[in-house]
Amino acid sequence: MDFSNLNYYVPSKVSNNPQTIIKDLIVYGATPAGITAAIQAKTMGLTVAIAEFGNHIGGITASGLGATDLGAKDAIGGLSREFYKKIGNYYGKEEQWTFEPKAAKHLFKSWIEEYNIPIYYGQHLKEVEMNKDKEINEIVMENGNTFKGAYYVDASYEGDLMAKSNISYTVGRESNATYDETYNGVRFGEPHHKFEKPVDPYIIEGDKESGLLPGVTEDSTDQEYQGDGDHRIQSYNFRICLTRVPENRVPFPEPPKYDPNRYLLLLRYINAGVWDAMNLHIMLPNGKSDLNNYGAVSTDNIGMNHQWPEGSYQTREEIFQDHVNYNLGMLYFLSNDMRVQLHILEEVSQWGLPKDEFEKTGHWPPQLYIRESRRMISDYVMTDNNCLGKTGVDDSVGLASYQMDSHHVRRVVLDGECVNEGDVEIPISPYPISYRSIRPRADECTNLLVPVCLSSSHIAYGSIRMEPVFMIIGQSAGLAAALAFKNKTNVQNIDYNELIKELHNADQVLQWDPAIEDDPLKRMKNTFGK
Repeated sequence: MDFSNLNYYVPSKVSNNPQTIIKDLIVYGATPAGITAAIQAKTMGLTVAIAEFGNHIGGITASGLGATDLGAKDAIGGLSREFYKKIGNYYGKEEQWTFEPKAAKHLFKSWIEEYNIPIYYGQHLKEVEMNKDKEINEIVMENGNTFKGAYYVDASYEGDLMAKSNISYTVGRESNATYDETYNGVRFGEPHHKFEKPVDPYIIEGDKESGLLPGVTEDSTDQEYQGDGDHRIQSYNFRICLTRVPENRVPFPEPPKYDPNRYLLLLRYINAGVWDAMNLHIMLPNGKSDLNNYGAVSTDNIGMNHQWPEGSYQTREEIFQDHVNYNLGMLYFLSNDMRVQLHILEEVSQWGLPKDEFEKTGHWPPQLYIRESRRMISDYVMTDNNCLGKTGVDDSVGLASYQMDSHHVRRVVLDGECVNEGDVEIPISPYPISYRSIRPRADECTNLLVPVCLSSSHIAYGSIRMEPVFMIIGQSAGLAAALAFKNKTNVQNIDYNELIKELHNADQVLQWDPAIEDDPLKRMKNTFGK
């Protein structure tokens, strides 16, 4: 299998003829949020260009996440809802929420082409030039290209443009005390994705001196208390597109750096009587599926991503490849290692990678699922009090409705057994997202909007971070940038009455109608099957 193009980062050579791209709006990131921001601004008369770090359009939505984390359907409007109607039309239906990666990629690409918006791929942000008025003048890439705009949108999953603009941000989990929250910080004893049977964490069972099994990240939790803050972020994985259609199935290849010892913990768990690592396996059209993490030991590479947000591009590349090896290696192990129970070997061997997906990257998805990275700190921080309906905002730019969903951050040893820590799943009703949470403080930057790495606590971000919501907020960011451009003002000073009028004209849903029947607990149970 050729994985030579499966990279997060390959260093750019400085071009002999670097380009200078001048537009009214520069969007950094061809993610779904970046695409909706660009389209909305273009419809309002702005010239727009997208600078994309990698070589992929559509972010995780076009990279395996085909089983949409939608929350309440009626909370989704605007271009976000239009995308799912386009998906429906692709499959001959009114709208659809499950889809193949190649369908999403095709639709994002044709959507951008329809509006004649150029995307510049392989643009690795190097530096940001700002003026004395706290405006971004231009952004310069590793290859020497320069992008100049009156306004900017950082739609990257990492918030790199935000960070290089010296805007305040945080990484990790705040303590509950920071924002008077309930579900933030260290979280032991939560009921989801925990070990259902005891598993010994040591290489030689019962022998602490033999060392920890791969995948067990810490053997001590001294001086930590429930609700304390720390630097840790929720785990990443790939949303793996699989098929068991024989004529389209590629058997799982051995990954470039395969180490079967990484799966001894999984093997022990299976031998303890629990086989659930592939339970969250949602079917997509044409015999494909979206494999996500489920249970105590699955596709989440727990604790192996903590350096991603602040890491160099090369550090991220190393983490990316480690996740490729871990995820693909798990599937190879489960379908080839004779220590695995026969019925599991036979079950997993029915599946493989689809020949007609991701043909340039060895049929493996090119986008790692960056569930969380940096988060801006602005004048307003979204918290679990917003999610729980304890507090509201009067400057809504869209609704979020998915449960507070934060994956485990580490796997530790407690009383001689493996314990996962960090997962939180709390059902919630739809709630509004503040405009103040997607724009920086005025004394830091006046012409940038940040719809992905927005101003939010860790636990609130666990709800907001879903792709339909990113498309919603991305569109609102593009609209706000267009209003600021039209009125020749900074993003902090736009008239919210004008913004809300235009958002309604764009079919955004800004407040939840309590007359709509909605059962958040049922929605959450439908996600996990329990």
